[in-house]
Amino acid sequence: MENSFLDTIRSNDADLLIFLNNLGNEKWDSFWLTITNQFNWIPLFVIILILIYLRFGLKKTLFSLFFIAVMVAFSDQFTNLIKNTTERIRPCNTAYLQEYLRQFSYKPRGYSFWSGHASLSTTFSVFIILLLRSKFKFIYSLLLFPMVFGYSRVYLGVHYPGDISVGYLSGMLFGFLFYKLYSFLYQRVFKESLV
Repeated sequence: MENSFLDTIRSNDADLLIFLNNLGNEKWDSFWLTITNQFNWIPLFVIILILIYLRFGLKKTLFSLFFIAVMVAFSDQFTNLIKNTTERIRPCNTAYLQEYLRQFSYKPRGYSFWSGHASLSTTFSVFIILLLRSKFKFIYSLLLFPMVFGYSRVYLGVHYPGDISVGYLSGMLFGFLFYKLYSFLYQRVFKESLV
């Protein structure tokens, strides 16, 4: 019974991937290949760094950057642990899906579940939104980052929609928990409330 339920979920996940992946066309391929490359988001990260500096000043910005680096490392390694435990093959590397998916030269190795792009970008975005929301109301627009970033993975056929969805959920949880930890440490280090 349990296997049948999981098989149904996997089958529906693959069907949804095929549908979404085939909505793409060659005119948009280079755009989504650009979007999926994390290094192309560096200008966004620079803007966020500036906002953190404007909110906190130099000393607290350095503290924040160190904390964010730890958060990113944890999120990345935890995602790798999950991937290596579940060992779900990426759809772009799954033989029976090849005839149904649009083909790209971009075919990352490693496992599929859950999406590191979706999880890490959501962890980062939720944390930054909670950190800066009292000063910059427009920071909520940062939610577009994981949404677009995650969709690029489906567009390119390197993740199933389920990988992205669970990555988003894990990212929301991690972003919230890391913000709570940051708030606790911030009060201990700087002897003041974060708000």
